[in-house]
Amino acid sequence: MARHFALPLALFFATLLWTGPRFSVGTNFTVLNHCKETVWTGITPSENITITDFTLQPGKSSFFTAPTGWHGRVWGRTGCSFDNTGNGTCQTGSCGSSLKCSEPGQQPATIAEFTLGQTDFYDVSLVGGFNLPMTVSPRDGKGNCSTAGCDGDLRDNCPQELAVKDDGKTTACRSPCDKFNTDQYCCRGTYGSPMSCQATNYSTSFKKVCPAAYSYAFDDPTSVVTCSSVSGYIVTFCATRNQTVCKYNDQQVVCNKAGVSSNMKAIQQIWWIIILSIFSVFS
Repeated sequence: MARHFALPLALFFATLLWTGPRFSVGTNFTVLNHCKETVWTGITPSENITITDFTLQPGKSSFFTAPTGWHGRVWGRTGCSFDNTGNGTCQTGSCGSSLKCSEPGQQPATIAEFTLGQTDFYDVSLVGGFNLPMTVSPRDGKGNCSTAGCDGDLRDNCPQELAVKDDGKTTACRSPCDKFNTDQYCCRGTYGSPMSCQATNYSTSFKKVCPAAYSYAFDDPTSVVTCSSVSGYIVTFCATRNQTVCKYNDQQVVCNKAGVSSNMKAIQQIWWIIILSIFSVFS
């Protein structure tokens, strides 16, 4: 009798292996800190989001699940100091006085933007300035699904007039809109259309460092990415688009590269072990 169940069970688990287990509602995010300094993750809106840890020491990671249809932002805060109640301040990317953000981060800050739906839209934006290199990589998606973000650190060659410094060290790079507040740099007024608001010397210098990120408001063609059937996203601070960063999380390996992740490969290997074990028991 047991032999009659062996093949159906094997097929059942093989189906799970092929499609991949998806037991959670929403989209899973992994945030990796590849910086040499501590980074505090900022997320808005965050009302229905619980993250495993806002504070990321160098080499550490955290997780959260965004609800279906989430339209939100993720960024890194630097130079923060919080007390035991979660109140404090940050040098860059501050979002008020709370560890859990209830408002957008203050400029200048590098922002990852997401609109989740049947087809996801995501990008990395320098429209509000730059404080950390950042990349965004989807996992197991269909479509363009390329990695958005930077190939370098804009703080290393930020124009002096845009540089934000602390003790002689550049901690962030302001956007020309934030610095000069003109219609041309802010793409408003007579410059409020894609035809009239074009790249400037400043946005061009931003684009050289972060070629797959928004350098100004109408920088859409080379900046926004679409992807469907995404199982999750990897947001990495201080990594470049061509750099693979892998971390162990709950005995699973997660890498910031598009396509089948090391995490999924590890899961598939486990499923094969389960299938073979069950097959041997029932045979």
